[in-house]
Amino acid sequence: MYDVVSLGSVNVDHVGYLSDDAIAALERRYDWLPKPGETVAVSSVPAALRDRLTEVSLGGKGANQAVAAARAGADTAFLGAVGDDDEEYGVRPGIRAHGVDVTAVERVDGPTGSAYIVVDETAENRIAILAGANAAVDHDYVRGRIDTVRDAGCLLLQNEIPTDGVRWLLDRLDDEPDPPTVVLNPAPAAGAGELVGHDGVDVVVVNASEYVRLEEPLSTFAGTLVVTRGSDLVSVGGPESFEVAPPAADAVDTTGAGDVFTGYLAATLAPGSDLRTAVERAVTAAALSTEVAGVHSAIPDATTVDARR
Repeated sequence: MYDVVSLGSVNVDHVGYLSDDAIAALERRYDWLPKPGETVAVSSVPAALRDRLTEVSLGGKGANQAVAAARAGADTAFLGAVGDDDEEYGVRPGIRAHGVDVTAVERVDGPTGSAYIVVDETAENRIAILAGANAAVDHDYVRGRIDTVRDAGCLLLQNEIPTDGVRWLLDRLDDEPDPPTVVLNPAPAAGAGELVGHDGVDVVVVNASEYVRLEEPLSTFAGTLVVTRGSDLVSVGGPESFEVAPPAADAVDTTGAGDVFTGYLAATLAPGSDLRTAVERAVTAAALSTEVAGVHSAIPDATTVDARR
């Protein structure tokens, strides 16, 4: 039995740190370019943009949140799929190196999922994702891992894999006498409304732009809603309502900060900690992660986080 299971995506991240003038030129050229803090799914990325994003690392919301949960001290498993470039990029070994069990990660034909990330002068990011192998994390894959999920303390879900298997899983967990606590980070926001509205979801974590996109389905959500706003207050609503201020941070890269928050939140809730403690710990971890470029390499360990709270 795992403390945390993250069912979701893993990507090869292609990152570029660009000037505001360069980003403005990209916005004029590509009307689909994500807004600051936004993640969007796309069918292709032009070579002219890819060539600007020269730093390569591992990411994907599912893998990021799994690594964050493990760094927080939770016994964690990641469920997902990689492509036939797994060895080239060291995808599974890279996740495993942070203490995450990747035994059930499936290898499929074609490329691993990818993300193209533009980071501006304020350290804010814009992310375009290509599904790749993440498209194989479908109903059949999920059905074959139901026992792993059923026995977890906390289940992490996002919106970078097909929703059919996620909906089926949430339906199944509704019938369980003691299901895991389900934490949903509905990003990208497009198409996530049906997941937000599912009765099987206990906690929803969104950033400010995702909240705006999902305001209608969130208005009827009966669980705990957590809204992050970068360096501003985190607001918590639902059965408990309160706000938490992030600690001051000298941010150089906000990529993955929301995933760090969500992974730490799940890891702290899994053993039964109270919600306020979990949010305080998560917001500290997220803030500290922005002080280091990259995602997995930037995630602080539990000792560092707890010393700053």
